[in-house]
Amino acid sequence: MGLSSTLSNALGGMNASQRGIDVLSRNVANQGTPGYHRQSLVITETAYGTSAQVRTAELTRAFNEALEKQHLVAVSNTGFHSARASFLDRLQMHIGKPGSANSLDTLYTGFENALQALATNPNDVTTRAGVLNTAQHLVEQLNLLSGAVQEMRRETESQITNAVSDLNRNLKALADVNIRILDLSQDQAARLSLMDERDRLVAMVAENIDVRVSYRSDGTVSLMTESGVGILDVMPSEFTFSTGGALSATSQFSTDPAQSSVGALKLRTPSGLEIDLGAQRLLSSGKIAGLMELRDTTLVNMQDQLDEIAAGLALALNTVTTAGTSVPATNPGDPAGFELDLNNIRPGNSVLLNYTDSSGTHTVRLIHTEDGTVPPSPNARGERVIGVDLSDLGAAATALNTALGPDVTFTDEGGGVLRMMDDGGTNSSIAAMTSFVTASGNQSGNAALNLFVDAYGVPFSNSLDGTDQKIGFASRIQVNSALVSNPNLLVQYDVDVSLGDPTRPRFLLDSLKSMQFTSEKMTSISDGGVRLSGKVGEMIGQMINHQGNVVARAESQYAAVQFTLDTLTQRMSAEYGVNVDEEMARLMQLQNTYSASARVVSVVQELIDALMRM
Repeated sequence: MGLSSTLSNALGGMNASQRGIDVLSRNVANQGTPGYHRQSLVITETAYGTSAQVRTAELTRAFNEALEKQHLVAVSNTGFHSARASFLDRLQMHIGKPGSANSLDTLYTGFENALQALATNPNDVTTRAGVLNTAQHLVEQLNLLSGAVQEMRRETESQITNAVSDLNRNLKALADVNIRILDLSQDQAARLSLMDERDRLVAMVAENIDVRVSYRSDGTVSLMTESGVGILDVMPSEFTFSTGGALSATSQFSTDPAQSSVGALKLRTPSGLEIDLGAQRLLSSGKIAGLMELRDTTLVNMQDQLDEIAAGLALALNTVTTAGTSVPATNPGDPAGFELDLNNIRPGNSVLLNYTDSSGTHTVRLIHTEDGTVPPSPNARGERVIGVDLSDLGAAATALNTALGPDVTFTDEGGGVLRMMDDGGTNSSIAAMTSFVTASGNQSGNAALNLFVDAYGVPFSNSLDGTDQKIGFASRIQVNSALVSNPNLLVQYDVDVSLGDPTRPRFLLDSLKSMQFTSEKMTSISDGGVRLSGKVGEMIGQMINHQGNVVARAESQYAAVQFTLDTLTQRMSAEYGVNVDEEMARLMQLQNTYSASARVVSVVQELIDALMRM
């Protein structure tokens, strides 16, 4: 090997060492920089005949595609569960601990105790005031909880709006980075920095929505959701969110956009195709999916439970239960049955039929509806449910005769009386006919009382006409203002009733302690699939326990996904991060290599000088 080859080899070694030191310096300078991937210089050996030299082949960055994809899944899951845990922790603060001064169970117990005191001493003015006072505290807490739920639903929409803005901004930035990565005129260090920025932006997108990423050989990426909806290829798709405005309990999500009254999340592809992500349920994780799940499911479940409790309070106190009057057979073999006076029936009130016909034993509940609303059948109690307008008993009788078959017969007896008769033979037998009607007034002769009413003093009858009266009732429930003006009505169920008569207070207390309810709505399976049932006090306990379990489950899930994310982050830090000790050891190697190459150059120089002097 000649002097020129030796000099060339030495200079190549010096150049490789110098570039290695540059890379090392960049690594150390970015130690601790979020998203920075450690860079390395690839050195290759080039042979020319009998001589060989080293040269720098390329600059690379630490990267593990499988680890990156696992990290993105963990980021999306953490975004989803973080949003839920944050909101539900606040909700738990509103509900309070069971037994605390302002918790719903404590306030209900206070109200029940006040009724007990009134039943014992109805003539006491202070005791009557105590009932109204505890009732007012109870409705205020229901109003407060319902208001908190709806305020949080409105806040979810505000956060979705912000998340969508961040998402669009990051997608546009990522599309720009893709284009810049394709520019091969830039140096390798700048290109690797762009790849660091690429991965950082992909993770920021994944925080808001679930992402499936494809890493291309040219360094660019394409994105789609886990459900297969394209987000970014050459150009980014655009997300839009139109808020539902001032959401209330009646603002409900529907997969039918025409029926939905909450904000809609849509995606428009570069080709102009518009996809309703919410209606088609195309997002499975990420912060936005977590916020939508809260708005449309978890918080709605909470509102439903509050409404069930409010409805139970009103119905337990204002329902007049009347057994049908027996109509015996005139002669042996003639039809027999029952009849009911339905003059005071309100929409939502019901009539329960128990009978046997040729097909078996039946329990049928007739729901009074004037606009033709058909309730779900069977209901949660397993009863067949029929919606019928009982204000027109002639038409109602005709409809019921058609619906229930030939073995039983309904007739309009005039004066608001509906009669149900068997066939007089062995095919049918009517066991009972019972009406459940809302009290018509404060002094109508019935012990039942509209102590809790809807907005503007409207009695609560569980009407289905128009908008279901139960929806949002917890936000509207109030104490009857007529009772506040005249507390004597808590006792005097008729004008000539003595203030010492315990009939009404005892009826209210007994009804509250005995009337059973079963919610028609069940919470989502993801939230435990719970259906409230039992007496009002029992439903309150079930609601508090269920919501506590929901919060605990959300916090547990968040802790689990956060642990997974932390673990992956540590793995990425170990694989991508800069270890200063290792870099310093590498620096010593490079310095020694540089010094050795420099010494070779010096020796060659000396030899050349010696040759020139000869």
